[in-house]
Amino acid sequence: MTDPIQTYAEQHSEPEPPLLYQLWRETHLQLLMPRMATGHWQGRLLSMLSHLLKPRRVLEIGTFTGYATLCLAEGLAEGGHIHTIEINPERESRIRRYVAAAGLAAAVTLHIGAARDVLSRLVGEVWDLVFIDADKINNGQYFELVINQVRPGGLLIVDNVLWGGKALADYPLKANDHDTRAVRAFNDQVQRDPRVVPLLLPVRDGLLLLRRV
Repeated sequence: MTDPIQTYAEQHSEPEPPLLYQLWRETHLQLLMPRMATGHWQGRLLSMLSHLLKPRRVLEIGTFTGYATLCLAEGLAEGGHIHTIEINPERESRIRRYVAAAGLAAAVTLHIGAARDVLSRLVGEVWDLVFIDADKINNGQYFELVINQVRPGGLLIVDNVLWGGKALADYPLKANDHDTRAVRAFNDQVQRDPRVVPLLLPVRDGLLLLRRV
């Protein structure tokens, strides 16, 4: 969306909760690549989807500073729980601080480490909702690692599937642009996968919804 349309959409959507605005501002002031944070409008979309689904078990691959984590937690069913995975240990204290400030310490388990290693310890879980927002080159691998644990009717959400417009076939690629090739391959892969029904939303950097058949 263009900036004026994005602004209009935000003005006519649920206001950003104060704690999330505080986290968003702190992220932009103190971290490199703050655009990786989910932000107001997309955060409200994640919250809406979570409220509609009322998940008991949520998996997030790629916590960053925890903005999306808090949004997804808003719709948890009573007794619901989120497992969120962050590879960078330097972000752990900030994530835990904001999870605690939101009163969600008992509802969120933060795993620090590589997603593949953590997922190998969560094979007994059945997921209602999965949010993948990590290293794009491994989208396909993360999808395959979790898809058989997503219940029928469950939802997978994958972020950044437009990849700054580079996902489009007519965008010229450099020889070493492996991330873009991985994004394109993943998008094509799930379009053909009979286990899911895809819907790509052209908002922000592209949000792909996958309903488990």
